Order: sequence, then C-alpha cells, then structure tokens
Amino acid sequence: MKYETFKGIEAVVLENEAVKCTFLPSYGGKLASFYDKRNEYEWLFQAEEENLRIPEYGSDFSLYDSSGFDEVFPSIDETFHPTTGEIVPDHGEVWALPWEVEEVDHGLQFTVKSSVFPYELIRTVTLEEEGLQFDYRAVNNGPLSFPFIWTPHCLLNMNEYTKIEVPSGLEEVITVEHGTKHLGEWGTRHTYPFTKSLSTGEEMDLSKVAPIESGTCEKFYFTKPLPEGWCAVKQHDLGTTLRYEFPHEKIPYLGVWKTEGGYRGHYNMALEPCTGIYDDVYVAKKIRKVTEIPPNGEYTWEFRMKLLK
Repeated sequence: MKYETFKGIEAVVLENEAVKCTFLPSYGGKLASFYDKRNEYEWLFQAEEENLRIPEYGSDFSLYDSSGFDEVFPSIDETFHPTTGEIVPDHGEVWALPWEVEEVDHGLQFTVKSSVFPYELIRTVTLEEEGLQFDYRAVNNGPLSFPFIWTPHCLLNMNEYTKIEVPSGLEEVITVEHGTKHLGEWGTRHTYPFTKSLSTGEEMDLSKVAPIESGTCEKFYFTKPLPEGWCAVKQHDLGTTLRYEFPHEKIPYLGVWKTEGGYRGHYNMALEPCTGIYDDVYVAKKIRKVTEIPPNGEYTWEFRMKLLK
C-alpha cells in the first residue's frame, strides 16, 4: 500500500505490473481509478473536475462527480427501509460516508458503520495478478432481519468497440429508466440482446452502446436470475475483457446502466450484479426479490474484477 493524492483527496493505492488501483477512503471508499498498465487504459469513467468534492451524508448522488466505482448499500433509490422505516438516502448511505482503512496481507480492509441503521460493512480488497478481489461482510447488530440491495456502481469508459457479455439463457430485460428514448416506460420488457426501438422501430443490439450524439440513457434488468456468477465487458480495440466474478446464489440479479449522452452529457456504462431488484429496497422486499441479513447475524459475499486477454 502507498499513499497518493487523487483529484485533491488523499488516496491509497494497490499496484502491481498489471494494474494500478486507487481508493479514496474519505469518499465512501470509492475505487477512483482502475488503470490497466499493459494497455495504458483507464477502465473507470473519470470526472471532468480537477478536484472532487467529498459528499455529506444523505447527499443527492447526481450533484456529485458520478465517476469511478461507488459502493451502493443498502438501496439504490432513496426510499423507506422496510424494517426500520427510516429513510435510506439516494444511492444508499455508504458512498457518502468516510471508511476506516488498514493494511492487511496483500491488500486493504475498509470498514464503515451506519449511524442510522444497525449494520456495519467490512470490505477486504486483495490485489491479484490481473485485478482485484473484494470480500464483503455485512453485519446486522439489530434484532430484526435487515433487507438490503448491494451493487457495485462501477462506471466504465466505453466506445464503439465495447461489447457486453453475459451468461447464456438471459434473453429478456425490463426497463426501469424513464429517460430512455427507445425502451419505453418503466416495466416495458424487451428481448435481449436484439430488440426494436419503440420510438424509431429500428433494430437495437442492447449488448452494444450507441454514440454519445444519440443523447439517451438506459437502465434495465434481466428478468431471470443469473444462471452463472459472472458478467463482462469486452473492449475489442484492446483485445481485453474486464470480467466480474461472484457467487450467483448470493448475488442473483444483474442490471445494466448506459448513459449515451442522455445523463449530464456523460458517456459511460455499468454492469451491476446485485442482491435485489429493482433499485428500491422497499419494493424489492415487497416482491420478495431481496437479500436479508439475519437478526444479529451477517451476510458474506465475494466480487472479483479481472482482466483477461
């Protein structure tokens, strides 16, 4: 581990011959940079600002930089928590809280504790030969079960050579983004990867991205749980794939976010394996598609980011 400054904020760095990984403990433990040294390529979308602002608790996520990999827990949308009734802020709590960090064997351990809800989240990050492994432990210190949605809000750079790869058998998606020009209202279903735009009638390949000039954005979920624990983004121009691996029995759902100029003029995407759908932990609990930490118990899972040639 070494210390640096990244866009005006103190950072801790894990680095080897393949990757340089820069974390911001005071800014939600954000992974601010995942730099592919062999390709000289930054995988994570970067903010235009020279200096980042550290958010206050409960901040509106859209008022900040929307870059890098933010931890989202225990909900994506602002909502009432189904157990406690307290408000979960936009994109959850932990992206806007400082995390404690300490060095451990071959990596770092980050810890954050909520002042509103009875949980603690511990994330151990290990540097591997071609990427990172994240081991999570969510501890519930309360007497009631604690439903939660976790997802890695990991915004990736993209271009005309970007291709989404998912396990076979995922053939239908449901849109949850009103800002889309092509996929219709919330709840509209489409075949995957090929469908037709509801505004133009033209065929679309949802595994690819449109140019920034299209001025649209998309957020959709696959309607079936994941049959295998992986998803990936392939950059054909680099001949390199960024693959996510995780236990699908613990992280059963997959969402996809793409902004093709339609949100803040940004151009990025995110593959978001998650523990519940559709963005709102209250709704996820109602429809029984959510993960819960048992009373006075814990829930553990793993997540790996790996570069493959």
